[in-house]
Amino acid sequence: MMINLKEAFQEVEKYFSPKIIGEVNDVYIKLAKIKGEEVPWHAHEHEDELFYIVEGSLLMQIEGDKPFTMHQGDMHIVSRGTQHRVSSQHECLVMLIENKTTAHTGKVQTAITKSIEDQQY
Repeated sequence: MMINLKEAFQEVEKYFSPKIIGEVNDVYIKLAKIKGEEVPWHAHEHEDELFYIVEGSLLMQIEGDKPFTMHQGDMHIVSRGTQHRVSSQHECLVMLIENKTTAHTGKVQTAITKSIEDQQY
């Protein structure tokens, strides 16, 4: 299955609402658009989470560490159990790679939290 990421991102209509575009074994590949600061501090107790910046810049905040900005082409893996949050002043296009068991905002439920069903492309 071939997917053009630029075209796939056109189908992602809302910020903070990841869409599953594929799966490899027990892992989902998701696309998300980030703009603003609505993502709450959260952790994924049992799963690591990979962020790859396709376009734009993303502020990554990890509890106990100095915040850093990721840019197009950058990748970062947040280790399981690590409190983190992301934000962006301008639209940022992100590819996420997560286990199928990864809850969108961990155990934290907010207005932006999406179920796996809500994340279907």
